[in-house]
This record gives sequence, C-alpha cells and structure tokens, in this order.
Amino acid sequence: MDIYEKLKELGITLPPVAAPAAAYVPFVQTGNLVFLSGHIAKKDGKAWVGQFGRNMTTDEGKAAARAVAVDLMGTLHAAVGDLNRIKRIVKVMSLVNSTPDFTEQHLVTNGASELLGHMFGHAGAHARSAFGVAQIPMGACVEIELIAELH
Repeated sequence: MDIYEKLKELGITLPPVAAPAAAYVPFVQTGNLVFLSGHIAKKDGKAWVGQFGRNMTTDEGKAAARAVAVDLMGTLHAAVGDLNRIKRIVKVMSLVNSTPDFTEQHLVTNGASELLGHMFGHAGAHARSAFGVAQIPMGACVEIELIAELH
C-alpha cells in the first residue's frame, strides 16, 4: 500500500516543516541519506511540556513520541518530495525529558518507532537510542531526530 494511503487511512495529515528555533536547518541530505534535525513534541501547536517521573505518564509519552513521528514524516516529505522514495528508516534518536529515577524512556520512544514501523513496514524497522535527559528546549517532554535512506 502507498504510504499516503496509509496516512489517509489513519487520518494523519502531514504538517508543514516547522521553522528552526535556532541556528540549524530542518534537514540535510548527503548522498542517499537524509538527516532530520531534532523535532520536539507539540500539542495544540505549542511545545508539549512535561517531565516523565514528575508530571507525565509513559502512555502520555508514547502519544507525544507518536506526534513527533508525524512531524518527522512531514519534514521527511518536504525533504524528499515523496515518502515512497524512502528505502529505510535507518536510525532514530530520542531524548526523553525525565527525572533521574524514570527508566521507561524506551517505552516512551516506542510511540514513534511503532508508527514508523506501521507506515514503512520492514523499511521502518530502525536502529534506535532512547536517552533520559534533564531538560529539552522549551520544556518539551520528548525530542526525536531521524536518519533515512533513499532509493
């Protein structure tokens, strides 16, 4: 199934590329690899603020990470023009705003990984890192970056 048909089936509309909040670009392509800058979780158009282990649950985190994956796909679409050109999601790196005793960063990040796997099938299976961090810009609960390979 075409990836855009899957998006429509799930009721997902890809957002436009967000303007960078600092001195960077949203994506860089070199050869057949596309590197996407970190995208923070957003809710109602603003940073989805919170810290796991203090005022957010793992399930809320999965939803936030899924929302980031939608934004990442929007940027990836803008970068390559057609998501069907994606040969593989190579790597995902997730930063999870969490207290020192919170240990479910990997489960939060599953929200993004599961959506990417569903959207891209076998090509969506990726290497991954999930880190707990003391803070993320604007107080966001999750930030995720992605590397993809093109056909």
